[in-house]
Amino acid sequence: MATSENTKSDSGGSESDGRVNVSTAMRNASEQLAQLLQRAPDSVSSLNATDDGWTVHVEVVEIEKIPDTMSVMASYRVSLDGQGQLVGYERIRRYSRGQVDR
Repeated sequence: MATSENTKSDSGGSESDGRVNVSTAMRNASEQLAQLLQRAPDSVSSLNATDDGWTVHVEVVEIEKIPDTMSVMASYRVSLDGQGQLVGYERIRRYSRGQVDR
């Protein structure tokens, strides 16, 4: 059975190359973006490893409305370094919570 040296772990702790694991990257992106925006993240919609760290897409409620399906959401692209520290973010999309992509 062959093994790969580049296998990524999604369990606790850091990987052997010093990069934080998937769950830590997701948590750090959400927490650090929340501090900057002063809004609680709603969900993480994607997470990808990059050469320099991680790219995470975080969904945030920007304007709460009634009914909830009319709330204005925003998707943010968050860039983390390998140690899980935020190095940049940008809002890439705004949409109504009830909107479905085609």
